[in-house]
Amino acid sequence: MPVLNLIAWDNGVGLSRDLRLLAAALERAGFEVHLSPIGRGKLRKWLRPVWMHLRLFGERLRHGSEHFTYDANVMLEHIRTEDIPFARRNFFVPNPEWCLWSDVSLLPRVDAVLAKTVHAESIFGEHGHRVAHIGFTSEDRHDPSVRRERTFFHLAGRSKNKGTQRLIELWSRHPEWPMLTVVQSPREAKPIDPPVANIDHRVDYVDDAELRRLQNGNWFHLCLSETEGFGHYLVEAMSVAAVTVTTDAAPMNELVQRDRGVLVGYNATGIQHLATTYFFDEHLLEAEVERLLALPDEELQRLGDAAREWFLANDRGFSRRLQVALEPLLG
Repeated sequence: MPVLNLIAWDNGVGLSRDLRLLAAALERAGFEVHLSPIGRGKLRKWLRPVWMHLRLFGERLRHGSEHFTYDANVMLEHIRTEDIPFARRNFFVPNPEWCLWSDVSLLPRVDAVLAKTVHAESIFGEHGHRVAHIGFTSEDRHDPSVRRERTFFHLAGRSKNKGTQRLIELWSRHPEWPMLTVVQSPREAKPIDPPVANIDHRVDYVDDAELRRLQNGNWFHLCLSETEGFGHYLVEAMSVAAVTVTTDAAPMNELVQRDRGVLVGYNATGIQHLATTYFFDEHLLEAEVERLLALPDEELQRLGDAAREWFLANDRGFSRRLQVALEPLLG
């Protein structure tokens, strides 16, 4: 049984979730998994390479220079050169919006890029490197016992890439619209001054049970990402059979398509590392909100059911996609 070592910064949010989901899927696919989470703190960041070099020296003394601890390293978000000598093969799972040019310069030292999206596949394919598409998955947040209302939800968290401030400003100009609940980290939130009656801005800690209630209790999830490495909050919205509204640009429109959600065009772009960022068009969003509010419940249910069906099929297929991608690379 091949032994895979998963390496990522254990940041308590997206990357920690990625580690857990990827480990579970690899184990279902028949691999033995070892986790190497990298703790938070600058001291750990500076000392880890030194420690890894000392560890490698000790292992080579005990086992010889041809010994490998793992069949493969799987490095998430950044390439860790100090880990490369421990594995026979080395794979990189990037998020283009956080991939540094220093990572790009190290691509020749890894055996393949494992792409979460077709968008990432095309970006790294252009660099002439071997790319295997694996896709990804997210947590199933569905709770059918929660009563759903024709209200809106926006899960911003710590991210700066979700169009949150522009969304709040737009909603503030429409007091006739239903309640919008925004969950945002205090590190990123700006106070709404003066407060707006139809915006519930949650900047305190929201526990998982309350977050799940909010995800299931709102018919409409506004996920107006500028860019995504994968898009967990979009996919979690689809898992609860919500009507998911996102930006009509890659990779968001790979996940949410018109038969299972709502796409809003953009009117400006930017660059964040290797990714293009897309900024939703406020006039187009206004028109979509008005259209959604006029839709009958049956149409909302149809869109939500289609979204959940896609989520379940994607989740079921993740382990198999990993197996198909990795077996020839490990060979």
